[in-house]
Amino acid sequence: MKNLLKTFLFLFIAVISSQAFSQHAIFLSHGKIQFEKKVNMYALIQEEMKLYPDDPWMSQYFDAYKKTNPQFATTDFSLTFDGQKTLYQPVDQSDNNRSFYSYSPKNTIYSDLENQQAVSRKKVFEDVFLVKDSTRKIQWKITDETREIAGFHCRRANALIMDSIYVVAFYTDQITISGGPESFNGLPGMILGVALPYDHITWFATKIAVGTAASDEEIVPPVKGKVVSNKELYLKIKDAMKDWGGGGASILKNVML
Repeated sequence: MKNLLKTFLFLFIAVISSQAFSQHAIFLSHGKIQFEKKVNMYALIQEEMKLYPDDPWMSQYFDAYKKTNPQFATTDFSLTFDGQKTLYQPVDQSDNNRSFYSYSPKNTIYSDLENQQAVSRKKVFEDVFLVKDSTRKIQWKITDETREIAGFHCRRANALIMDSIYVVAFYTDQITISGGPESFNGLPGMILGVALPYDHITWFATKIAVGTAASDEEIVPPVKGKVVSNKELYLKIKDAMKDWGGGGASILKNVML
């Protein structure tokens, strides 16, 4: 009888604790996330210097760049989400940071995750493209590693995209949409942090605003630009940069992210 009472008491406490936790847990289906994208420009330029070891101009350019520019090029983005739709866009729509623009493009990306469709506005030098295609399909491997980002408990996942780009992402299941910055998606919750360790780029959430549901005017796809698919854009840029060597390949990769 005593063992039975102990078992009953344990189950009662467990149920009460579970209910208390669920009352305090936050599960969001709409809101806005502020992301900070950082590109390690010093590391990128040094990698390009290795492609042209006999060119003294590259070394001179790097020295001049360091005198007038910080190591990390930083761009702020916002991600508005509601239901299964997201809109990722730069906070500052201008092209002020021209010196690193090709390595940190200010893309605007609309994602309809329920229908697996995306519309992206991408500016490549002076041309503006409207990329209409399916959302990126990523084969994630979820790990046991965790960290806190912008006050949310996140779990790590790893993946390989575009055949060679290693991705580390951190997502939270407290935000119930499987979206993320740029074209990263497909995890059981919102991606709040992304790092491309071998490509020297990171995206991390710095602030998450919880408010009312977004209006129909807030989450809409971009409309201006030359309409292409991802494959068509890739072929256009690759052809335009066929004589650029390793530097062109690096820019192409950044545009296609």
